[in-house]
Amino acid sequence: METKPTEISSSKMFGGYNKRYKHFSPTLGCSMTFHIYFPPSASPSSQKFPVLYWLSGLTCTDENFIAKSGAQRAASSEGVALIVPDTSPRGLNVEGEADSWDFGVGAGFYLNATQEKWKNWRMYDYIAKELPELLKENFPQLDTTRASISGHSMGGHGALTIYLKNLDKYKSVSAFAPIVNPTNCPWGQKAFSNYLGGTKADWEEYDATCLVSKFHDISATILIDQGEDDKFLEDQLLPKKFGEACEKVNAPLLLRFQPGYDHSYFFIATFIDDHISHHAQALKL
Repeated sequence: METKPTEISSSKMFGGYNKRYKHFSPTLGCSMTFHIYFPPSASPSSQKFPVLYWLSGLTCTDENFIAKSGAQRAASSEGVALIVPDTSPRGLNVEGEADSWDFGVGAGFYLNATQEKWKNWRMYDYIAKELPELLKENFPQLDTTRASISGHSMGGHGALTIYLKNLDKYKSVSAFAPIVNPTNCPWGQKAFSNYLGGTKADWEEYDATCLVSKFHDISATILIDQGEDDKFLEDQLLPKKFGEACEKVNAPLLLRFQPGYDHSYFFIATFIDDHISHHAQALKL
């Protein structure tokens, strides 16, 4: 079982390269794929690239963001590498893993499951521990000590919670239409009860609205874009709850409601340059 990443595809874009890799993940117990967008390098001896992790939403793989966001244009000009992992373990054939689109395969919720049946669902450890180590060991052109994190929907939830639990590891965070209060919405309650069991205190460890009140040393502004015409806004995403929690502890938050935009990659593609620039600024400080 090859834990070292093997390149499986490469496409030039904006002077850099989208490269897809496959490797065996000891954390998840299965083979995983991920993409890296390498910006163009001025010379082999030039400075290493800082990294921006992108966490995708429900039903996505590592391909959606690479194909649909157009983030590579800004990443190329800013000199930031994009790291785009998959959203859950795959190929384990756990009973019921593909019964619904919002749980199981394609729906890892970036947590470490504690229930025996879902013991391989350890996306938190995969993103926060295994992947950075893998990149550090295998890609000398990346500077993994300068890292930021972003994501969409379930991935926005992942980006915010991983950031808040690891303030020393990431320079900045942003999210598009994140599930910020999963303990209080149907998607989160379904996932958390199955992955984590019935103890609500365990759920709160993966809820950005609960977590933000525990930390008082958040210095970088949290950037969130939310479409006003997003059909999930009122019952699943609950950005105002997160806004209130940030206000209580004076956490710096820029929460932008964008009129007319929905939950799709058309919305992400519209504002992604702002997010890349937000992270590039923090990564180059």
